Amino acid sequence: MSNSVLQDRHGPDWPLGFIKVATPGTPVGLMHYVDPNSYASPATATASTTPEYTQRFQQIMFQGIKPGATHGWQNNTGNVYIVRSGDGTGSANRDDQGALVVCVAPGQTIFLSASPAVNDVWGPYRYFVDADNANDGVVAVGLIF
Repeated sequence: MSNSVLQDRHGPDWPLGFIKVATPGTPVGLMHYVDPNSYASPATATASTTPEYTQRFQQIMFQGIKPGATHGWQNNTGNVYIVRSGDGTGSANRDDQGALVVCVAPGQTIFLSASPAVNDVWGPYRYFVDADNANDGVVAVGLIF
């Protein structure tokens, strides 16, 4: 059975899937499954195929779980890191203290929440997922208001 890839730009919730880190130290983009070529990223030049994705969220939820051996979910083995894309001077991975946004412990749920009072929003293309162990990751959901 294959996983769903929802491209629901209208929300209010947008499941981004389980973002798995295959190789620790090599971050995977938050929009990896929804837009693997980053066509809708502000950092990408206009492509001939530009999808209509929402490029901002009011909140992003990260859960430190991964698919179980059969059905259901299990806690990650180690920590998972949400990092910003780098500026070219650092590694922009779990070891780059200047790029670290949050550390998600096994089984933990974290919300990255913007300020509704000033209509702040989060651009999902600026975030990447790294992990201490191969095959750990996060279940990510963007919340659009």
